[in-house]
Amino acid sequence: MQRQTLPSPSANHTDRVSISDAAKAMMANSATSMQDQEVQSRLSAIKAKPAEQRSPADIDYLSENEKRFGEIRAKIEANGYESLTSDEVDYMQKARGFVNAMSKLSPDEKALYDELAAKGNREAEQALLLVGMSRMGMDGQQVTLPNGRSFDPTRVEVTASHIRDLFKHMFAGDTGEIDRRFDALASYLDQRDASGKAMSKT
Repeated sequence: MQRQTLPSPSANHTDRVSISDAAKAMMANSATSMQDQEVQSRLSAIKAKPAEQRSPADIDYLSENEKRFGEIRAKIEANGYESLTSDEVDYMQKARGFVNAMSKLSPDEKALYDELAAKGNREAEQALLLVGMSRMGMDGQQVTLPNGRSFDPTRVEVTASHIRDLFKHMFAGDTGEIDRRFDALASYLDQRDASGKAMSKT
């Protein structure tokens, strides 16, 4: 007659605990996954709204649940919007549903924006964003200026003369603020060109 060896009570108990722990972990992971999906779903819904339809609660939710949004928002609160890099402006314009003027600047123009931001040249920065704004929805169309000149903003590079003679005249304002912005950008480009020529002679 063969004797049967029964599992010890302690071994049985350990198996039950292990299975229970694994089940708890699985349930916790499932709950976390569902929460993540809910967060992403709400973030996507908020980003799909135009800027004017977003509530303060929507902005707070973005700040709390999207790390980069929260970091950039804190940077704006501490140092102002003009302290942002071109990449950060591009991100925030998209995230907040604003007109994405930064997307219409070339890589060289974005590098110029970063240069202006680093130097604190706020008015010139704003003028460069207006250049991007002027290209929105153009798709190769010609713009006729009040002086009769025509040009395609999407095909004209940013130079001091183009700022003064073309882009500046696309925007009207009674306060002179827009003119000051473009004058600041044109002056900066003049100075940069002069510095570049001086460096090439040495």
